[in-house]
Amino acid sequence: MIQLSKDAELQMQIAAMERSKHFNNTLRGLHSVWRREHQNHRQDSTLKLMKDQIIMAKVYASIASSKKILDLAEHLMERIKENQDAIKEANSDAELQESALKYAKAMAHVLSLAKEQLYDCSTVAKKLRAMTQTSEETVIAQKKKNQFLIQFATKTIPKPLHCLPLQLTTDYFLHDHISKELADKAKLEDPSLYHYAIFSDNVLATAVVVNSTISHVKVPEKHVFHVVTDRLHFAAMKMWFIAHPPLDAAIHVENIDEFKWLNSSYFPVLHQINSENLKQYYFAGDHPSTVRNKNLKYKNPKYLSMLNHLRFYMPEIYPKLDKILFLDDDVVVQKDLTPLWSIDMKGMVNGAVETCKEDFGRFDKYLNFSDPMISDTFEQEGCGWAFGLNIFDLKEWKKRDITGIYRYWQDLGKVRNLWKLGTLPAGLVTFYGLTYTLDWSWHVLGLGYNPLISPSVIEKAAVIHYNGNYKPWLDLAITKYKHYWTKYVNFDNPYLRVCNFFE
Repeated sequence: MIQLSKDAELQMQIAAMERSKHFNNTLRGLHSVWRREHQNHRQDSTLKLMKDQIIMAKVYASIASSKKILDLAEHLMERIKENQDAIKEANSDAELQESALKYAKAMAHVLSLAKEQLYDCSTVAKKLRAMTQTSEETVIAQKKKNQFLIQFATKTIPKPLHCLPLQLTTDYFLHDHISKELADKAKLEDPSLYHYAIFSDNVLATAVVVNSTISHVKVPEKHVFHVVTDRLHFAAMKMWFIAHPPLDAAIHVENIDEFKWLNSSYFPVLHQINSENLKQYYFAGDHPSTVRNKNLKYKNPKYLSMLNHLRFYMPEIYPKLDKILFLDDDVVVQKDLTPLWSIDMKGMVNGAVETCKEDFGRFDKYLNFSDPMISDTFEQEGCGWAFGLNIFDLKEWKKRDITGIYRYWQDLGKVRNLWKLGTLPAGLVTFYGLTYTLDWSWHVLGLGYNPLISPSVIEKAAVIHYNGNYKPWLDLAITKYKHYWTKYVNFDNPYLRVCNFFE
């Protein structure tokens, strides 16, 4: 990199040769994993030694094959198989077979022979680099396939959950419940009562939310549940609550397709659903090997679901109400939520629990701050919050035209890459500066992905949220959290028995 005179270069070479005469190379053998001098007194040293031997044997077997030394290559492959059989799925020395040390010594002998015939630093280094690269590519491919399969499994409807609405729908029409109302209309519009909104197409999950909520209130007749579902599940949802009314509480089930005001000119998501680009993005049958890991989570049509985005239209759905408590269908209520209606939100519209303590909880995790539309409007370190339990002040909502703010940003979002998909980023921009922070104990998140939540934290929570892939109604659910959900499911129910639901 710098030019030297010939005399200076010669002097450097002489100095280097002098230093090499005094270099102590007696310790070199200690770093050869197949040598006797390999001294490792740490726990599980034999297991580590055998794994290292296998790696070096593969290197020398490859070199021997390329040089047509087939006997040595075959001998090495035999020793590799012996060591692999001895190790199997062992995670410690104690789990190794008794003959493992014998195989390690046999491998050491053949590796010593291979080293004498084949060792060349440059060639071995190249082989190791090639093996490392191949291993990395294999790991990446396996991770991608694993993520694809997890996403596929979590979004696939299990047979029992598919069976349940079919059974309920059959009974709904068979027994002519079409005209039956579940609640007094006066209650549905009475602002002095406690109103809940649940938007879902999952009958059993909705039932758990309602059951768990009503089991903790003191005066059930003052509580009203507003359930909105789609046309496909409307009859089933209604039939479930006809057969299982929630004590003295009122419940009203609506079909989103009957909201005539919900058209593509007023509901940006409807317009986006009809976009050919989005249809291609969401519904094209990509092979898992072609899907980018970072985008796989978002390649799910639920992110454009009308039921998901309906939460931004609360005053249009409930024009006579002053406040409403929004609950996701993957939550369980563990305490009386009535005090939430008495909280002074200090002029804010949305009461929610902040998520700043989580590694994904700040605005820069959701919004694209490289776009000036975002960077000029929002703070990059702004604290995010959670959907799932939200108390909405509908008077302030109307005053500040929250739905108009949402539609404004959503219209921009369809032509700009402003944020990640889903309702939370849209909520962050819509309720920016208008969110009142609730105490964390009202809403504990993570039961659908984090296996490390303390039981004491869960027990103190008013609402626990199975946000994430591992929903409590799936076989993939985190086992130690599942009972918090299943205790609100009556597995002796005739509908559940017919559809083979088991605890």
